[in-house]
Amino acid sequence: MSIQTDSLQKQKTVAYWLLIGVFMVIIQIIIGGVTRLTGSGLSITEWQPILGIIPPISEQDWLDAFEKYKGIAQFSKINYDYTLSDFKFIYFWEWFHRLWGRTLGVVFAIPFVYFIIKKYFTKEMIFPLVLLFILGGLQGLIGWIMVKSGLNDTNIYVSHIRLAIHFNTALILLVYTYWFALKLLIPKEDRITQPPLRWLLLSILGILIIQLFYGSFMAGLHAGAAAPSWPDINGKFIPNTFPSESWINDRLNVQFIHRMLAYILVILIIWMFMKLRTLMKENSSNLSLKRALVWPVVFVVLQVTLGIMAVLTSTTVVRGHFGTFEFIAELHQIVALFLVLSLVRMLYIVNKTAQ
Repeated sequence: MSIQTDSLQKQKTVAYWLLIGVFMVIIQIIIGGVTRLTGSGLSITEWQPILGIIPPISEQDWLDAFEKYKGIAQFSKINYDYTLSDFKFIYFWEWFHRLWGRTLGVVFAIPFVYFIIKKYFTKEMIFPLVLLFILGGLQGLIGWIMVKSGLNDTNIYVSHIRLAIHFNTALILLVYTYWFALKLLIPKEDRITQPPLRWLLLSILGILIIQLFYGSFMAGLHAGAAAPSWPDINGKFIPNTFPSESWINDRLNVQFIHRMLAYILVILIIWMFMKLRTLMKENSSNLSLKRALVWPVVFVVLQVTLGIMAVLTSTTVVRGHFGTFEFIAELHQIVALFLVLSLVRMLYIVNKTAQ
């Protein structure tokens, strides 16, 4: 095997390792969504990075954990009728969410050491990979800061602002890992120079970031139930609260802004698609561009459809039951992840320079 072939093989192996990480981060975000939708996030009232791997084992351990949960407002104000069996259910999801995060760290750490020993990394890869570990650890810390905001005798949920930060830092970790993998997988010759189109993509991603924050506000404030109608908002296009009330705390305003941003994104992504179709005629041999072309449109249309369905079913929520709304809301979050990744892939292909 030639040195060049060996180097390319090692590069592909590192890329596949990173894609496994991308997959595991997606699963972690999905588990986080289920944890939120089942109201499980505050069930574990302590943060034990090592000892927390082992859940309560004996009956007394379970009773002690349950007693700690009884000391917060969520239990006394909402879940006061929970039995130990109910508590075990919500405890499982929060424990599983944390366990998957720890597993993710191990899946990154062990191959990382192996790849260093076997010299799979170039010098340029070391710092970005170390930064990747820092981002992963930071995400765990932000998650605990978010949970801590609900561990008191006043708040029945975590802060919706901290929830938004936690979700979006998870997306940063996801995008960072995916971008790194793209650098190793997509040939340089498939990258094209189109500064205006790149700026359009950056603008779309900028609006999408704001939209994802508002999606988290929607979730944290349970804002869908404030106006479970479409295309109007309780009979009006613009709610009476806009723009006078808070844009991040008022549930109607949050939903209104979330809707408007969704409409803007649909228009911009379709516009981008039309421009890319024209560009494709000039780059018909570019397989990377061809494969990436249609997915942002598919995902944004599906995302808006699921968002409308989530709003319309938001009043069907039954405490302790994972029903229609929860299922749609989870799909809504999953499609958001794929929309982000499809746009990031497109942004990587539409590079600011040819190299």
